[in-house]
Amino acid sequence: MSILSVVVTILFIANFIFAGIIIFLERRDPAATWAWLMILFFVPFVGFIFYIIFGQNLSRKRLFSWKDIEKVGISDVIANQLQAIRTNRFLFQDMNVENNRDLIYMLLMNNGAVFTQDNELSIMTDGHDKFEQLFRDIEAAEDHIHVQYYIFRKDALGERLIEALAEKARQGVKVRFLYDDLGSRSLSRRQFRSILDSGGDVGVFFPSKIPYVNLRLNYRNHRKMVIIDGEIGYTGGFNVGDEYLGLSKKFGYWRDTQIRLEGSAVDTLQTRFFLDWNQAVKERSLQYDPRYFPDKEPKGHTPIQVVTSGPDSEWEQIKNGYLKLITSAKESVYIQTPYFIPDTSLLDALRIAALSGKDVRIMIPNKPDHIFVYWATYWYMGELLKAGARFYIYDNGFMHSKTMVVDRKVSSVGTANIDVRSFRLNFEVNAFIYHEETSRQLADIFEDDMTYSWEMTEERYAQRSLWIRFKESISRLLSPIL
Repeated sequence: MSILSVVVTILFIANFIFAGIIIFLERRDPAATWAWLMILFFVPFVGFIFYIIFGQNLSRKRLFSWKDIEKVGISDVIANQLQAIRTNRFLFQDMNVENNRDLIYMLLMNNGAVFTQDNELSIMTDGHDKFEQLFRDIEAAEDHIHVQYYIFRKDALGERLIEALAEKARQGVKVRFLYDDLGSRSLSRRQFRSILDSGGDVGVFFPSKIPYVNLRLNYRNHRKMVIIDGEIGYTGGFNVGDEYLGLSKKFGYWRDTQIRLEGSAVDTLQTRFFLDWNQAVKERSLQYDPRYFPDKEPKGHTPIQVVTSGPDSEWEQIKNGYLKLITSAKESVYIQTPYFIPDTSLLDALRIAALSGKDVRIMIPNKPDHIFVYWATYWYMGELLKAGARFYIYDNGFMHSKTMVVDRKVSSVGTANIDVRSFRLNFEVNAFIYHEETSRQLADIFEDDMTYSWEMTEERYAQRSLWIRFKESISRLLSPIL
């Protein structure tokens, strides 16, 4: 038997073994199971390599200690809040908040998402506004700056941020910068030399242990957070790069949503940064210190839960929060997302809301940055158009905002897209906001964006060519693993 025959035989055997693992051992969504089986069957050799890199589930057991750490310092707060809600002793600030007690309880019980009511929140939808405010906050920092991004470009904006952080490090402020190995794949620690030489620290999330081969490639830290002095927090859709200032020839104006927080919700962002940093930089792990969680004077009256999810989670908490919001809608559901690939539960929830007469509106970009995701989105669009949902195609650049607003009373802003990757594979963070004024503001922003969009009607959708329908169908079959 030739060497080639031996190699082919080994690959075929491995292919069948992986197929058996997918079917019998891994707890996958049936749609994802079928998608992987199709790949292994139709392109066995390539499928074998793809499964090794993209298909393996992340073992929760390996991250179990990480999950335990998540509740250090807040376990008593969680227990007290749960008990108060169970016994109807919790003092919600108004009826709008109390009407969402089931959602608050679910996220508190299953995610450790502490409920806070003393926050001040501001919304930013333009990259220039967001980064100018961030640079002002960095300049005013006195104790520490914790920065975490999925994508970080070493362009003009990236260089400016690095220099601003290095300057604060030279002043004695403790600077820590964490980035994702895939999202910022062109980076290396040496490109942060000015921060490192000034006394700051840099970490990489899930780096490749073997050059050019990363077996955890499929599990990415998609969170974007900045915490300054434990007093100010940022999260939302913006990464760092010139394109987020609208300077990309391909995308043009970049439309995103970011929130800036002051209040007790910042402690939850800080806790999340601790956990992500300690997972990535075990030899220089962060330990609890009161300086990172300073006592706070009430800054406002915005009730917030900061919710995180990832492949280490037992439940898909951000998705579950979305489901609870959609099913509780009395009047309207507004969603902005760059990628719309809902699983069966979300698709059914939105379909039922639309069929029940709720005003369901979904806004997506007209410019694709991931072509298969773009065409899969159009397939799911058709399913909801038939039910009476309305789709708006943003045509003034690129829509990257990840927001949901229900009844103009409750909302969510964060890093999670409406797709399987965000709910099951990526590490994400979203703020659930139980504040009518903020939610009205987000709804008004949505309606303003409608003036820069065109509506996809059923009639227009029906005019798609056979070629486009073919691309949609193929992309939809692959959507569970995109």
